[in-house]
Amino acid sequence: MTHVTHPHVIPFYRAFPRLVKDPVTELARMGTEADGRVVRLDLGPFRPYLVSHPDHVEQVLKTEWTKYAREGMFWRPLHRVTGQSILGEGDAWASARKILAPLFTSRYVASLAEDMADIIAESIVELEDFAATGRPVDGGHQMTTIVNQAVIKVLFGGRISRDTAERLAPEFATCATSIGFRLLFPFAPYSIKVPGDRAFLRSAKKIDEIVYPLIQQAQHENSRSKEVVSALLSARLEQEGKADVRQVRDDLVSIYGAASETTAMSLTWLWSVLHDHPDVNARLCEEIDQAVGDQPVRPEHIPQLPYLRMVLQELLRLYPSAWIIPRQATEDTEIGGIPIKAGSQVLVSPYTTHRLAKFWDRPMDFLPDRWADEKVARRHRYSFIPFGAGPHVCLGQHLFYVEAPLVIANVLSRYRPELTNPQRLTPMPGASVRPKEKLMLRLLPVERKRAA
Repeated sequence: MTHVTHPHVIPFYRAFPRLVKDPVTELARMGTEADGRVVRLDLGPFRPYLVSHPDHVEQVLKTEWTKYAREGMFWRPLHRVTGQSILGEGDAWASARKILAPLFTSRYVASLAEDMADIIAESIVELEDFAATGRPVDGGHQMTTIVNQAVIKVLFGGRISRDTAERLAPEFATCATSIGFRLLFPFAPYSIKVPGDRAFLRSAKKIDEIVYPLIQQAQHENSRSKEVVSALLSARLEQEGKADVRQVRDDLVSIYGAASETTAMSLTWLWSVLHDHPDVNARLCEEIDQAVGDQPVRPEHIPQLPYLRMVLQELLRLYPSAWIIPRQATEDTEIGGIPIKAGSQVLVSPYTTHRLAKFWDRPMDFLPDRWADEKVARRHRYSFIPFGAGPHVCLGQHLFYVEAPLVIANVLSRYRPELTNPQRLTPMPGASVRPKEKLMLRLLPVERKRAA
């Protein structure tokens, strides 16, 4: 790759209006227009570097990750809700990672799969009323509810009631979306209230009102059971000799986000994609019908659904829940021959990297077949980063590949969802990317031929 000494600069009068109009799409476009070169965005008092070339992604997230910390103005709005845990940096991150990583290994997640299949199947049954009456259902809300119930029952045992779980999900959604303004204009002082602040603070308070009593209850019971609250308390006691309640709260909030956000958001985008690609929809339904039929969906069905896996990979490519992965340079360094001063903000953009024509044939097209095994092996390892990469890679990825197929196979083995309000969706910036518009689905029951 040719080394350059100057970044591709986008001046204020071009960058600012584009980012105000459609931040996620326009930021990705700025990166693809520069063909993966490092981009410097002039946003007045704030001039971050946009990084998208897989070589540069590897450098920032993996080979030189200690030079790029999860600190600075971009992290401040997120840390106001997650605190110092798995999404933090330094000692707090290292101790949280050591404690939480065993709860997210592929082996541990596999041990939860049977319970998860039961819970998801129960949740899908609740859609029958919508199907019977022909009343459209809010796809995004329904996917979030199903994922939320699975995550809370499997990870938190019986500690959270159904009613409490249903109160928790919208508060997280509000926190995730209301920080959009702060992410776009991170230099705005916190002494000034900006759009979203009041909603954020209200929801963060409600999350605390739900989570702290759970921790206190687990402390009184002193249980060593497998669910996460007890496991965290035990691990913190062993590691530190005491369980800091605020620390356990930060751990729980971070786990909840890692376990639910990516899956719920990906499943929300899916229904629009299937509407726009009837051939993909037909092939996916056929595969699920052959593998599952009218049986309950079980974990052992997942390996029999290779096309579903390809659809999910392509969904994560075009709609990664992380639209930016912010970092702050901790020392003077360089990326692609461009000097980066200590304190500079560096934005790794999966949304951009996944759309670079150098690494993806027809990058804007939804093509699940690009994930056929023999093709994957020839791709740059860091050209696909839906869960980040390196030591900070998202813990929830193994859970995603169990949870998402179970939800989709359950829905499509019973129904043919029909989008009642097809439209161009606008990606909304926040802690993760979700569509701004609602997706309303009519659920048409699958008619199976009865044997004579």
